[in-house]
Amino acid sequence: MKKNLLKLKLKQIFLKHKLSKKHAEICSNYLIKAEILEAKGHGLARLKMYCDRIKAKVINPKPEIKIKKISSSASYIDADNSIGFISADIGIKQAIKNAKKTGIGLVAIKKSGHYGLSSFYAEQAVNNKLMVFCFTNAPAALAPHGAKKSLFGTNPICFGAPTGKAPFIYDASTSIINRGTIRRAERLGLKIPYGVALNKKGKITTNAKEALKGTQLPIAGFKGSGLAWMVDILSGVFTGSSHGGKTKDPFDDFSGPQNMGHLFITINPKIFIGNKFVKEMQKNIKIVKKLPKAKGFTNILYPGERKNKTYKKNLNKDISISPKILKEMEKLNA
Repeated sequence: MKKNLLKLKLKQIFLKHKLSKKHAEICSNYLIKAEILEAKGHGLARLKMYCDRIKAKVINPKPEIKIKKISSSASYIDADNSIGFISADIGIKQAIKNAKKTGIGLVAIKKSGHYGLSSFYAEQAVNNKLMVFCFTNAPAALAPHGAKKSLFGTNPICFGAPTGKAPFIYDASTSIINRGTIRRAERLGLKIPYGVALNKKGKITTNAKEALKGTQLPIAGFKGSGLAWMVDILSGVFTGSSHGGKTKDPFDDFSGPQNMGHLFITINPKIFIGNKFVKEMQKNIKIVKKLPKAKGFTNILYPGERKNKTYKKNLNKDISISPKILKEMEKLNA
């Protein structure tokens, strides 16, 4: 489908679900960007979920978002149960503003929901010549190391820095694959990779439905579990949001709002070494890229480089949409 047509349809759907024109535009842009980046699990596959939650009155389509000034560097946002795209977009812009004033921006967000890819927000900060950390919690999907029950979310860790070229953006869930990929596989009847999830009996499964009822496996064993816990503290405990397995699953639990938390930390990289930062970043990347290549590799890519190439490659292409999701869109727009 042509992107301009898709954007029009998405905006119509969000407007029918009582979002303002501005908020419908923001949500549509983020969903389309996920599709362009080939992050299908965070794109149109989630559209129906957002709309279902609005209908169930567990997402507020007309939020009164409040920004509390803690200091010139720190802000605290009450998202009033908005779609995560909206609160996070406001939050990262506030963090950028704070960092431009004082060198550091710290923004905590409570009463929010799923906000898509963390890289969406990291990229905004990097485009403003800032370094950035983004944290968000998620519904229970990982068992803490030593436990057999899921408690932590797939809690991503995201870091970005300017390079003078394609931004350096590391954005990765603390699980081997993200939850959205499994959700999409379950809906489309696809298998998931071997060794990324366990079923309810604790056995490795490639069945997406069994994986959703079981538990996902963290990256690097106990280290990944520790990182997921760290993010649960930063984006849950610290922001006054749900944590410790209390974040509601957006697809299955309509008993109330998710009350997810996000934390953005923006830093002006000039505060210690001035204008040398980008030059030193480029030197750092060059050192890594000049290393002897392992078998099967012709190039060493830095985090964010592949995504940037994917975005440029797909930017002017039509977006491929599965028949099932097209049908959902037609129903939502009826």
